[in-house]
Amino acid sequence: TALQSVFFIMIILNYIGSQWEGSRTKGPPNPKQPSACDSNCSQLTLKLEFSSKVVEDEYIIGFIGYFSAKARSLYISSALRNTGDDMLEWHIVPRENPASDFPSDFELVHIRQASPSNLLTLEDHPYIKRVTPQRKVFRMLKYVSVPEAAEPTAPCNASTRTQKWQSTSLSLGSGFWHATGRHSSRRLLRAIPRVAQILQADVLWQMGHTGSGVKVAVFDTGLSEKHPHFKNVKERTNWTNEKTLDDGLGHGTFVAGVIASMRECQGFAPDSELHIFRVFTNNQVSYTSWFLDAFNYAILKKIHVLNLSIGGPDFMDHPFVDKVWELTANRVIMVSAIGNDGPLYGTLNNPADQMDVIGVGGIDFEDNIARFSSRGMTTWELPGGYGRVKPDIVTYGSGVRGSGMKEGCRSLSGTSVASPVVAGAVTLLASTVLNRELVNPASMKQALIASARRLPGVNMFEQGHGKLDLIRAYQILNSYRPQASLSPSYIDLTECPYMWPYCSQPIYYGGMPTIVNVTILNGMGVTGRIVDIQPIWQPYLTQNGDHIDVALSYSPLLWPRAVYLDVSISAAKKAATWEGIYHCHIMVTVASPAENDSEVGGELTSTVKLPIKVKIVPTPPRSKRVLWDQYHNLRYPPGYFPRDNLRMKNDPLDWNGDHIHTNFRDMYQHLRSMGYFVEVLGAPFTCFDASQYGTLLMVDSEEEYFPEEITKLRRDIDNGLSLIIFSDWYNTSVMRKVKFYDENTRQWWMPDTGGANVPALNDLLTVWGMAFSDGLYEGDFTLADHDMYYASGCSIARFPEDGIVIAKNLKDQGLEVLKQETAVVEGVPILGLYQTPSEGGGRIALYGDSNCIDDSHRQKDCFWLLDSLLQFTSYSMTPPSLSHSHSRVAAPPGSDRPLPQRLEAGNHLYRYSKVLEAHLGDPKPRPLPACPHLSWAKPQPVNETAPRTLWEAISKLSLGFDLGQSRPSRNVKGVPAPRFRPFVSWERVEPWDIPGSIMPGRYNQEVGQTIPVFAFLGAMVVLFFFVVQLTKAKSKPKRRKPRVKRPTYLQQQQSTAGKNPTV
Repeated sequence: TALQSVFFIMIILNYIGSQWEGSRTKGPPNPKQPSACDSNCSQLTLKLEFSSKVVEDEYIIGFIGYFSAKARSLYISSALRNTGDDMLEWHIVPRENPASDFPSDFELVHIRQASPSNLLTLEDHPYIKRVTPQRKVFRMLKYVSVPEAAEPTAPCNASTRTQKWQSTSLSLGSGFWHATGRHSSRRLLRAIPRVAQILQADVLWQMGHTGSGVKVAVFDTGLSEKHPHFKNVKERTNWTNEKTLDDGLGHGTFVAGVIASMRECQGFAPDSELHIFRVFTNNQVSYTSWFLDAFNYAILKKIHVLNLSIGGPDFMDHPFVDKVWELTANRVIMVSAIGNDGPLYGTLNNPADQMDVIGVGGIDFEDNIARFSSRGMTTWELPGGYGRVKPDIVTYGSGVRGSGMKEGCRSLSGTSVASPVVAGAVTLLASTVLNRELVNPASMKQALIASARRLPGVNMFEQGHGKLDLIRAYQILNSYRPQASLSPSYIDLTECPYMWPYCSQPIYYGGMPTIVNVTILNGMGVTGRIVDIQPIWQPYLTQNGDHIDVALSYSPLLWPRAVYLDVSISAAKKAATWEGIYHCHIMVTVASPAENDSEVGGELTSTVKLPIKVKIVPTPPRSKRVLWDQYHNLRYPPGYFPRDNLRMKNDPLDWNGDHIHTNFRDMYQHLRSMGYFVEVLGAPFTCFDASQYGTLLMVDSEEEYFPEEITKLRRDIDNGLSLIIFSDWYNTSVMRKVKFYDENTRQWWMPDTGGANVPALNDLLTVWGMAFSDGLYEGDFTLADHDMYYASGCSIARFPEDGIVIAKNLKDQGLEVLKQETAVVEGVPILGLYQTPSEGGGRIALYGDSNCIDDSHRQKDCFWLLDSLLQFTSYSMTPPSLSHSHSRVAAPPGSDRPLPQRLEAGNHLYRYSKVLEAHLGDPKPRPLPACPHLSWAKPQPVNETAPRTLWEAISKLSLGFDLGQSRPSRNVKGVPAPRFRPFVSWERVEPWDIPGSIMPGRYNQEVGQTIPVFAFLGAMVVLFFFVVQLTKAKSKPKRRKPRVKRPTYLQQQQSTAGKNPTV
């Protein structure tokens, strides 16, 4: 009997091993086994480019409410009759889509050659909210196979050991991709797992949660009708002008597969209700009006989750932005990609940069921030304020597997891949909540950011709140009570690198206030208000509570479900010579009408605490303080301002903010490493005390100057302030060549400035006999033993005779742009240094190109030159490498050449300028605005002591839930809940994190190879055990044991053994 048992067990183990080996080599059953080269089952690189332009003579007429088509037509007719223009030609553009049968809040109208007065008359109608040009959106998708030389092909359902990906910008930018890892040491790379399993979606599947009952919308390129991966496609709608619902590109199918595929490359929520919105044509074209109609239809269908894997830099497309707010107000959880314009900072895409949207960044499977993933901060608030923390969360976006266009799987990379990962996770999480009324855009975002696992060594503008943790989010969401929360949840200006850039520079008395832009999330309702007059500031008496001043700026109304809270922090006068750490907190109470019938009188309240920790140092000497001029930098949107490097033809718009923490981040980091303290001026020159600063740094300035600013700056320099200017190209002929389509006048027009506003800079410098020219030059050269590259810079036209001027031989790029001819110009003056003649006066340094310190398109940095110029301006020490340079020439008198003039015809700078205003067709300076005035909060001291580490204290108390303790979870009736443990913030996802001990993605490749060996060894151990037992049994004499009668209750219990009670 024992030998029979042994043979039987060996047969079973051998069978299991052979079946596993077969499944490992053959893969899952599939009617068609695609080859490695099959387009439906391949590993591809996703290249994305995004651009938009205005459609001529088409306007989106927004109304203040929803009206029928007849009513909308009557309102527009009535408004246009009031123009008095009987010859005006117009008609309503028909929109044949599923939303056309329902009331709408906008209309698309074609008005031929409408004048600005016609449009203003339209907006004057009491029922018309806004008139906006129609936009045509282009999204270029390119799928490129991994080069065979770089990576051997593999079967479709197998994993490879290494992956090499490439990507280009999602929006207007050139291509970047990330390295294989953060460290240079060699190591084994993990196989690419299925993303749903690595995030532990199978834990929730085992509990019976699969997305059932949740409506998820995919706004993309469509989906074929009979795709084998989807079983619950409720509706497919077409919003384009093509007569098809199918996906001709594969992108929409891939996104839908990551969310809801039921086989092969399995999605997160296979039982969710898929609603497919085809908003892009096969030519990758879309229009704003298509999105508006589709958004309205999503609200009508009561969609719960909406994925939008597109984006662009235009956060001033008002109809689009307003409609996203309306979606949030109607409980639609929008998840959107932040863009593929990394690693540059200040490259967030809209709508992911909005407060109410879950903005998603990308990481690879080694938990490195993907190089392509866009970085914060938001730039809406510049120049006067400071940007918000974005992305909100990061997750896998590199080499993720999803559904092929017709069948099979493919691997793609990009934040447009990371976005559906989060959208699928959100859909799955929503299905786990018994009381669906608790699930709304704010509560879901609160759960995601409170549960996110922070990545070590990565700052908040790269990772947001951290990496998506599905299980911890499930724990929080299923014990959630409606409340308010903060993002970020604390302010620690000493915590590096996470709190970069705040932690990179301490505060001191006399410095510009440090502004932290906090988002208040309201999970209690769509609207809310801040209770009392303002939030309460409570310094800690035992921890230097009287050493700082705090000012708070906020909107008293929270809508939709969020609002900003600007916290301005400045050192008090008594801290001028003090160094130490300061602690306090701010208390904010939010009241919100309950969204449904509530027992609490129809209003809910929630109080949240914002802990603050600040490092204060004595005020640095004047020579070490540099003031960055942010006020005079302009960027897209709203105006069209060209790039500083004309070689960047595929990315023509200057849209990164020109801030020391965005595209001048590396320069800022360098200055801090050299011991300089860098502050930002977000107001006119009349609003700072020049006696506090050694150097005013002006880079790439496009704005005009108030007359009062020019007067004050001259006086400040006479009194010891120094000035460094990095200019850029300006040439009216080239500007006419590089033209754009003006969305207001409906005509092609030239940019109103070049890379810099040289005529305005010359007005600023004319008193010292200095000026820049309209020459446009580029080329490589060597200066002071440093290799340099001049990229679309200008030259110095005039300079004082006793100044130092450096000249180089450069190519005439203007001639190349205008006539396609090449010429080299000898002795082009590019650098000038000058000591003003007044006693105690400051120094001035000019350089004609900013590209060497701009991260956007820097090829060779010139930080060494900036150091030399600061040595000259701050300490009056002229570097010998410049004063004795062989390239030093006589100062150009400039009398033989006219200075550049402002563009007259077609100049619309006044539309976007803070300085100019229209005045009878001739722009004039506006009245000088008042300097920003901060209302300092009145302290209410408390006798408290702050924890040593704010983050650890906050992470344990996020949303009132202790993440270190596992709460009892709601479970499906009759289904046992698997055991799991919450992740600690520093843990990595390892195989033992998933119940069952082996992660499916790694099991196939690494463990699967050893299964037959384990089976054989196990069989031998079992065989040995049974042989030993059999030998012992034969050697012992048989002995008859007395039979004992069991009690009756034990017999009854034995008779029922093996039967499970019904729950």
